[in-house]
Amino acid sequence: MSKTIKAHISLLATTLIFGFHYAIAKGIMPVPLHPMQLLFLRLLGGVILFWIFQRLFVPEKVERKDLFILALCGLVGFALNQAFFYEGLNLTTPVDASIIHVLNPVFVLIFAGILIHEKVTWLKVVGVALGACGALILILYGKSFSTGTNSFAGNILVLLNMFFYALYLVLIKPMVGKYHTTTILKWVSFFGFIFILPFSLKGVTEISFQSLTIKAWLSIGYIILMNTFLAYLLINYSLKQLSTSMVSFYSYLQPVIASLMSVSIGVEKITFPKIIAAILIFCGVFLVNKKNEGEKLKADA
Repeated sequence: MSKTIKAHISLLATTLIFGFHYAIAKGIMPVPLHPMQLLFLRLLGGVILFWIFQRLFVPEKVERKDLFILALCGLVGFALNQAFFYEGLNLTTPVDASIIHVLNPVFVLIFAGILIHEKVTWLKVVGVALGACGALILILYGKSFSTGTNSFAGNILVLLNMFFYALYLVLIKPMVGKYHTTTILKWVSFFGFIFILPFSLKGVTEISFQSLTIKAWLSIGYIILMNTFLAYLLINYSLKQLSTSMVSFYSYLQPVIASLMSVSIGVEKITFPKIIAAILIFCGVFLVNKKNEGEKLKADA
């Protein structure tokens, strides 16, 4: 089997892992775990795994001057990004969250244009506009038609989650070419954990670990081992064999997987406004990428 085929298999596996994550995380929030409690466990587990793996297989040191940018990336890429994600997912639905996540290339385009002066074409502008319209439909739909729910606030928080993740992708670019992915993830996850510690420690002390069911432990294990650790190693392997645009393409399948899983277990239903929002976002992403082959940013976070 060629390395290219292995890379595609790795990407498909990663997409499945991310797609399942929405419903799995939603299934254990807010009971038995609140968002910040789950985030604490995820980052603690990720830090331990990345530090052990990096120490054993990639004994690489970073320059002291780079610790600041890694700390900043830990703040926006792990602490703020994931905190907003879990808080938002706790209030909205897996399908809405996964669809909004497809906006990641659009946010990256905006930050890249501002911070590193990437050329912006009219096709990209139209793509940004379509993607924004799709996100607004999801947000306003939750406010207008989901009376008595918090889906509007949840969609806003997931949108902020994407905002900080896109900023992270731009900020981490210089480090990606300098250090191994595992080394980057080791330090970024560590700093992210330090930043969320003051806000999550009290909640963690209130967790009744004895009352956690086997299903809850399996969900936590999945989020740490599969979604936080294995998925990013697979992405790194794929990036060595395939173009960045091809790797990015697989992320567009996540809403489909999340939707199918959520519908199959009866968590939610597919509605017409959500279909329209998804179409607008997918069209926007297509236009953003049409003239942008090989230019779009990508990082393993």
